Amino acid sequence: MPTIEKNIADVKARIQAAAQLADRDPSDLLLMAVSKTRVAEDVRVAATCGIDSFGENYLQEALEKIAAVEPLATEWHFIGPLQSNKTKQVAENFSWVHTVDRIKIAQRLSAQRPAALGALNVCLQVNIDREASKSGLMAEEALKMAFSVAQMPNLRLRGLMAIPKSRSGLDSQREPFRKLRLLKNQINQALDNSQKLDTLSMGMSEDIEAAIYEGATILRVGTDIFGQRNS
Repeated sequence: MPTIEKNIADVKARIQAAAQLADRDPSDLLLMAVSKTRVAEDVRVAATCGIDSFGENYLQEALEKIAAVEPLATEWHFIGPLQSNKTKQVAENFSWVHTVDRIKIAQRLSAQRPAALGALNVCLQVNIDREASKSGLMAEEALKMAFSVAQMPNLRLRGLMAIPKSRSGLDSQREPFRKLRLLKNQINQALDNSQKLDTLSMGMSEDIEAAIYEGATILRVGTDIFGQRNS
């Protein structure tokens, strides 16, 4: 049975190979381990294998893990849907939030972020395939939202995030990531230099190569690091 250590090495090799083909520097790509539903020991093992960033979807589960593995894991990313009654604990315990898609959520995160922690890094979630079943802004809403969030004092708007529907074939997988990259470029043309977006959170186990080719900077990998989840 593959170990977490071997899985991480395999994923890093995939990233290295794709970055070389895309003429990109692998050091510009952050490998985030998606640790939702995984036990704290799995996080601890991944951290000892050089993974510094972990993504969590469920707040209470995440808080328990953060306490259990501190200080091994240095950076926690909230990557799940965020309700208003959860913003305070997220603002106090995470370095990043990838799923901002409402002004109210951004305002609460900014108001509740402890000053001692510095600005909270945030990405706007974009519903790039316009799926009724998924959260996120429509592409045409993202520019207005970016202007608003960029002005909030305790947030640092870093970029865009998307979870496209599953596709087979590299060319097909690249399509939604290309749309997100072009949207980031469009937003950057309208923002001041000090507010430019530098992050594309996109690409998971099945499509990290496609995401790298289209400019991803954060790769969110769960299954190919920790194995299949128990049903």
